[in-house]
Amino acid sequence: MSSLRAWLLAVIALIPVAGMAQHVDVPYLTGRVVDNAEILKPDTRRRITDLLRQHEQGTGNQIAVLSTRTLQGESVEEFAVRVFEQWKLGHKGKDNGVLLVVVPQDRRMRIEVGYGLEGALTDAQASRIIRNVIAPRFKEGDYDGGLVQGVTAIIAQLEGNAAPPADGPEQDQAGASSPREELIKAPDMSLHEKVLFGAFIFGIIGLFTFIGIVTPGVGWFLYFFLIPFWAMFPVVIFGSSITFYILICYLAGFPVAKLLVSRSGVYRKAAEDIKKKGHAKLGGFTVGSSGNSSSGSSWSSGSSSSSSFSGGGGSSGGGGASGSW
Repeated sequence: MSSLRAWLLAVIALIPVAGMAQHVDVPYLTGRVVDNAEILKPDTRRRITDLLRQHEQGTGNQIAVLSTRTLQGESVEEFAVRVFEQWKLGHKGKDNGVLLVVVPQDRRMRIEVGYGLEGALTDAQASRIIRNVIAPRFKEGDYDGGLVQGVTAIIAQLEGNAAPPADGPEQDQAGASSPREELIKAPDMSLHEKVLFGAFIFGIIGLFTFIGIVTPGVGWFLYFFLIPFWAMFPVVIFGSSITFYILICYLAGFPVAKLLVSRSGVYRKAAEDIKKKGHAKLGGFTVGSSGNSSSGSSWSSGSSSSSSFSGGGGSSGGGGASGSW
C-alpha cells in the first residue's frame, strides 16, 4: 500500500512538469487597448478606449483589453493571471480591475475579474457575455463588433444596468443559464489540460478498477467503493452527460470483466492460495486475507517505503470565465 501511495504522489508531482508550456512574454501596458494581434481597426480601438476611459472616470474601475496572436500551448487562464498580476489592474485595496484577453490563432478568450468586482461581474455572467455576445461575432470573423459589444456588456454589468444577453441557446426564459444546462456542460479547459487531468484521473481509478477485477475477495469491495468516483471524476473532463454513460459502462463492464478473469487459471490459483496460505501473488502485488477468505482481503506491493504530502496555497487575482469560438 505504501508503494502505491508513493506512485500516486509521483504522478501528482509529474503533472506540472508534463503540463509546462513555453510562456509568452507579458506585453507592456501601453494603453487600455493593447492590440498586439492587430485584429481591430484604428477607429474600433479608439472607440473601445473611450468607453473604458469614461467607465473608469465614473466608477474607478480599470478595464483593459489585450489581443495576442497565440499562447504557444499555454492556457489562456494562466496567461490572463500573469498579465493581470504584472499590469496590476484596479486600485490597491479595491482590486477593481477587469482584463479581457483574446487569442485569435488559438480561438480562445478570457475575462479575468479582480476580487473587488467578483460580486458585480460573477463567473456565470462573464461566461454568458463570452458565450452569447462575443463568441457569435467572432465566429463570423467580426472582431471589431465582438469586442465593442463585449466591452459594452461588461461595462453595463459593472454599472448595474445590464439586461441579460438574450441570443444564447443556453438561457432560460428569465435570461439566466439553466442550472441543468450548466450541469451537463463540461468545464472549459484547453485540450492539453483535458489530456493531463484525464491521464491523472483515469490512471488512478483505472488502477483500482484493474486491481478489483483481478483480485479475489477484495475485488467486489472495490467495485462498490469506486462507484462514486466513476460517477464524479469524469465530470471534470466530459461533463455530466457523458459521465453518466461512462458510469453505466463501469457498472456493467466490471462484473463482466470479473467473470471472464475469474475463469482464468491464474485467478483460480490465486483464490486457492488465499484459502490455503492466506495470501497469493498477482503480478507485483501480494493479495492476502485478514484471517480467512470470508473475513475480508488486503493487498500490498511488497515495498516498505513511505511518503508524505503537503501543499500550500495561492491566488490568481480574481475570478472570471473562459471561452472559445
